[in-house]
Amino acid sequence: MSYAFGLIMKKTKQKELSSFIKKHADLKGIDLLLSDLNGVLRGKRIQPSALEKVFQDGICLPASVFALDILGNTVEETGLGVSTGDSDRICLPVSDSISMIPWSSKPMAQVLLTMVEEDGSPFFADPRQVLSRVLEKLCELKLTPVVAVELEFYLLDNRRDKQKKPQPPISPVTGKREADTQVYSVDNLDDYKEFLDEVARCAKVQGLPADTAMAENAPGQFEINLQHVDDPLLACDHAIILKRLIKGIARNMGLNASFMAKPFSDQAGSGTHIHISLLDRKKKNVFMGKKDKTDSPFLRHAIGGLVKTMKESTAIFCPNANSYRRFQPDLYVPMAPTWGIDNRTVALRIPSGSPKSTRIEHRVAGADTNPYLTMAALLAGIHYGITQKMKPPKISTGDAIAKNPPSLPMNWAESLKEFSKGKILRKYFGKDFCHVFHETRKKEMEHFNSQITPLELDWYLRTV
Repeated sequence: MSYAFGLIMKKTKQKELSSFIKKHADLKGIDLLLSDLNGVLRGKRIQPSALEKVFQDGICLPASVFALDILGNTVEETGLGVSTGDSDRICLPVSDSISMIPWSSKPMAQVLLTMVEEDGSPFFADPRQVLSRVLEKLCELKLTPVVAVELEFYLLDNRRDKQKKPQPPISPVTGKREADTQVYSVDNLDDYKEFLDEVARCAKVQGLPADTAMAENAPGQFEINLQHVDDPLLACDHAIILKRLIKGIARNMGLNASFMAKPFSDQAGSGTHIHISLLDRKKKNVFMGKKDKTDSPFLRHAIGGLVKTMKESTAIFCPNANSYRRFQPDLYVPMAPTWGIDNRTVALRIPSGSPKSTRIEHRVAGADTNPYLTMAALLAGIHYGITQKMKPPKISTGDAIAKNPPSLPMNWAESLKEFSKGKILRKYFGKDFCHVFHETRKKEMEHFNSQITPLELDWYLRTV
């Protein structure tokens, strides 16, 4: 970051801050939020009197925040813990990210942060900075990604059942526990109108372009879509903020909103679907074909690159043990690097619509993924495909899941092996980041695998 650019950023943020404080003089506190590798928001809560200093100088947080497993334990094998003295880095507010927390019982605000080195250069392990580095490569090609994120999640009863398993919520209209699969049901949307209306209200307050809400494939499962924007960093900021918003509103209503990939063994999992198109300098969509949906060289090369990088990217798309429970037939979860036109059984779907709206929808990632890292992996695959002129495989038609045997990593260990030996993502993400990501996931996997589960006790304690 140049000194001149730093001054411009400070002036912009100070102007933004002054306007916000003037408008919200009754503030009681501000949450400073930084997304870790898991997409979990970490940070500090400060008093309003300290906000101006944060905008001026930033705030210190330990670099080890990017070495945490899902339980918040530091993975020392990353090299970001005690071996470096658990040293701090500066975290700066992300421009235009300050907003009120409209579901809070008292006037509270929040600001997103990003981590930098002492000289202002990006900190290598910050997922937001990883995405920024990949974006720079597309900018060099004079291409602008236009992206949208779709988030699936479950509304759950706060109480688990007698076996400590999650339960669908009790309908606020019927008074009965949800049990039916009513995909696209408008009645289900009406039953949860209070929740969805509050999501829409709070999203508007926070400036989130939340667009469509729909009932999904299981009791209590919903999807909320964000509108397309021509800034992938902003799109991922929106996704992270929307997740927090949904969880906060559900909690206020006595519910639990979960972005776990597969909370129920016999119901559909939850995914993160990302739509991507590319604009050239003249704002023309380069994925648009002249004759049909598939004859754009940019589109075909992009698909070729995404297919090529999909195996080594699976650890990003599916970052924990539960992620791989989604991979089951007949549940619209692709298990091979397939592509097709308006086909929900493929990994890379080209949705129907006008030629100008031609885009790629990526359908592999779970709801538990870190959106910054998934977006970075997808844009890296697209950049690689375009620059290397990669050819796509044969297009899939019909039930691509039935026709194509699973060839993506189907478990955590296999995906980490593919990530570790992969060479393409390493060039885009940097070897230091890949080391940190691999070690955190590996350590968490080892911890998970060391646990004795109730099912094991039920099956084996007396029978073997």
